[in-house]
Amino acid sequence: MTLKTDLVSPDATAPQGRIRRENVERILKAAEAVFAEAGCAGATMADIADKAGLPKANLHYYFGTKEDLYRAVLDNILRLWLAPIDALTPDADPAAALTAYITTKMEASRTRAQASKVFANEILHGGAQIERFLSDDLRRLVDAKAAVIDGWVAEGRMAPVDARQFLFMIWAVTQHYADFDVQVRKVLGRRTLTRQDFAQITAEVLRLILRAAGLPEPAPSPTPFPTNA
Repeated sequence: MTLKTDLVSPDATAPQGRIRRENVERILKAAEAVFAEAGCAGATMADIADKAGLPKANLHYYFGTKEDLYRAVLDNILRLWLAPIDALTPDADPAAALTAYITTKMEASRTRAQASKVFANEILHGGAQIERFLSDDLRRLVDAKAAVIDGWVAEGRMAPVDARQFLFMIWAVTQHYADFDVQVRKVLGRRTLTRQDFAQITAEVLRLILRAAGLPEPAPSPTPFPTNA
C-alpha cells in the first residue's frame, strides 16, 4: 500500500473541487468512526452514509466499494501517523525533536482516537490491507529514522538505545491513550480525559521517554489526577 494523493480534485478551490473535497472529508470522517466501532467486516456503506448525512450513492461515486473506502481511511490515518516523524533529522536537537514528535503523537491520540483504533484493529487482524506498506515503505522509513537516532547516539547527544525498539516504545506509549482509553479512564477514575488531563499525561510521558534516552526532562507534571473526577 502506498500513500495516495488523488482523493480530491487538483483544483480544490473551484466550486466543484470544493464540494468534492468537502464530501470526501465528510465521508472519510464518518467512515473512520464507523470502522473504529464495527471494523471493516461489520461496517456497511449504509451505516457510513447515515453517519455522513449523505446518500449512499455518494459514497460509491467517490470510493466505489466499502473496501476501497476502508483503504482510503487507512491511507488517511497513515498520513496522520507518519507526518510528525519528519521532526527527527540529523541536525535537530534530540530532546527538542523527540519532544515535538511525542507531543504531536499524543495530540493525535487525544483528537483522533478513532483513527488509532481503526489502525490498531487492522494490525490485530493481520494487516492484510497494509502489508506491503508495512514491509516496504514503513520499514524504509523506520530504517532512516533509526539511522538518525544511531547518529545522535554515536555523537554522544543521547544515551545508547536500540533505535527501532525506541521508536516502537514511543508508538506503543502514545497510541495507548487512544486504543485503550477506556482502560486508562477507569484506572484513573475519570469519566473523560480533558485537554488538561492530556497535557499532564503528555508531560509525564515525555519525562519518562526522555529520561530513558538520557535527555533533559521537561518541567514536572502537575498535581496527579483526583480519583473521584
